[in-house]
Amino acid sequence: MPIRIQNDLPAREILDRENIFVMREDQADVQEIRPLEILILNLMPLKEDTELQLLRSLSNTPLQLNITFMCVSTHEAKNTPANHLNQFYQTFDQIRNNDYDGMIITGAPVEQLEFEQVDYWEELCRIFDWADDHVTSTMHLCWGAQAAMYHRYGIRKRELGYKLFGLYRTKVMNRKIPLIRGFDDTFYAPSSRWTEVRKEDILRCDDLIILAESREAGVFLVMSRNGRRIYVMGHPEYDRLTLANEYRRDIEKGISIQMPKNYYPDDDADNVPRLVWRAHANTLYTNFINYYCYQLTPYSLGTRVYTYENLR
Repeated sequence: MPIRIQNDLPAREILDRENIFVMREDQADVQEIRPLEILILNLMPLKEDTELQLLRSLSNTPLQLNITFMCVSTHEAKNTPANHLNQFYQTFDQIRNNDYDGMIITGAPVEQLEFEQVDYWEELCRIFDWADDHVTSTMHLCWGAQAAMYHRYGIRKRELGYKLFGLYRTKVMNRKIPLIRGFDDTFYAPSSRWTEVRKEDILRCDDLIILAESREAGVFLVMSRNGRRIYVMGHPEYDRLTLANEYRRDIEKGISIQMPKNYYPDDDADNVPRLVWRAHANTLYTNFINYYCYQLTPYSLGTRVYTYENLR
């Protein structure tokens, strides 16, 4: 898929080396089609790593995507250079009058705080509310999913007492839903979190459908009935070494952490981790873009938005 990003975004050179088709801005301008407008709210501390991971995952559909990165303005990023944010990111005030076909809201390493203690919580709530009127469909990842469920439905996250960390075998629960079309009966999904949203709390909300869950890791994938809100309780975008880097970082910080489950061959951290989730992760993002952005969006952004029921 031709992803349209700024010509000098650092991730571009890596994507080019990986033979992922990234379209130059001047190439995209001469194509007589309307690309899908995709907004990514990046709340992760290592923003450049997350940019690369998400762009890889979004590169597997024939549709042209115009990517816009957004950051919150009420939090000072400490792990990403200010010049990178100034050059490649927009703030909410800069995009609030725009409309988008799709949006991805990442996780954030703040899950052990109460939502209201997060310094950008009020701004994030305004973004959630804004998306209801300005985005056709939004995918929320990990803490982003927990935060959106709490804001929209009052569903609270629960402390686990340990870090759920590794790859977890996950079972498809409702194969008729287009979001999981092409999935095997079971698949592995990366998780890295200290909290959870419990199945029984989700089932009490009539607007939500559970699409995949794990015996060990709990609920993984949830969707609103109209298809416009998708909640992923893990990190399908993670690359081969992301969990390994987190593991080493936690050990260096003196955090009591177990080795990520089902990740290293023979549970030996000196071995290269297995990459066994990328095919399903790519399918998830492709289905999201195709069925819930492209199929539901109007040609003229800002006009009527279809719902999932129109596709069935």
